Amino acid sequence: MHAMTEHEAGLRVSLHQAAPIPLAVELTCGPGEVLALVGPSGSGKSTVLRCIAGLHTPAEGRITCNGETWLDTRARHAKPTAARRIGMVFQNYALFPHLSALDNVREALPDRCASDARERATRLLAKVNLQGLEHRRSHQLSGGQQQRVAVARALAREPRVLLLDEPFSAVDRATREKLYGELAELRRELAMPVILVTHDLEEAVMLADRMTLLSQGSSLQTGPPLTLMREPDSLDVARLVGLRNLLEVQVEAHEADYTRLRWGALALRVKRQADAPTGAVTTACLPAEGVLLLAARAEREADETHLPDGFDNPVSGIVRRYLSLGDRVRMTLEVPDAAGALLSMTLPRHLADRLSPTEGSAIALRLRGAVIHLIPTTRKG
Repeated sequence: MHAMTEHEAGLRVSLHQAAPIPLAVELTCGPGEVLALVGPSGSGKSTVLRCIAGLHTPAEGRITCNGETWLDTRARHAKPTAARRIGMVFQNYALFPHLSALDNVREALPDRCASDARERATRLLAKVNLQGLEHRRSHQLSGGQQQRVAVARALAREPRVLLLDEPFSAVDRATREKLYGELAELRRELAMPVILVTHDLEEAVMLADRMTLLSQGSSLQTGPPLTLMREPDSLDVARLVGLRNLLEVQVEAHEADYTRLRWGALALRVKRQADAPTGAVTTACLPAEGVLLLAARAEREADETHLPDGFDNPVSGIVRRYLSLGDRVRMTLEVPDAAGALLSMTLPRHLADRLSPTEGSAIALRLRGAVIHLIPTTRKG
């Protein structure tokens, strides 16, 4: 998505301060877009949300929504929370325990005393699949049902921005999976920017159009979730998204359709990345799914999905650790030709059972050069 200009519809946020909570955040979110703020505890996710909602004012900052200025610290201007028309869903839902689901929603309507307020609240509950439960109080609702009431209440404000602060953290996994689907359906109807705070990368991949990765109050990188997970632009991002295979390599040459790397005694062919200076020593990111078993010749010839030899790098490894994870197995492999560097790979259990690898055994691998990404250069070799 292109960067929005000052008067385009959507949310623009710029936050900066040194203390008490460091902030260096720049983000945009367009109408109908879901932007996930992802990072570990203490990374500043909830503080950013509080700034957008007007519950915290940074030392320096500017926030606009649909061209309307909500915060401009230089002009000493800050709209109060009520005037920003924010819909917010908290981790604990924050429902009024003495009110029914219907009345919780009706309380949030801008004109809750209007003659059609009850009808509008009923429609909002139906939108989140709570027909027939309008008169139940929060203690009579499951966690998932309480979360739906909280979403309906947030939408009742007719918000210009919807803020979701870890909205699925208080429910079990089965309920969470169901709520993911319901939110994905509901967002088709939402015309406002949606900011989702989560520490769960899988959640961001499933629900968000773009993701901003935060660390220690700073926004490190923004883009489609899968892009950040496969093509991080710094080591910090690579580690935060859980990339295990970070290879120290030297850029040897850029050929017509590939880049050649030196990894220990091994030459690797990877997708062409001509921005990396020849001779530079840098880090190559290899997703776990890019480490595959090297099939026997007959199997390779029968496998139409086998990658071309130019991007299929054969490597010999030694199994150093074998970890059972339900229906999958994770192996840590030493690569002697890369000065004993370690690789991580994941196998379906049925394949691991067929191969029966043991710690200390040799294994033939292929590294998918098409998915190897070079982090911008840090030093010369």
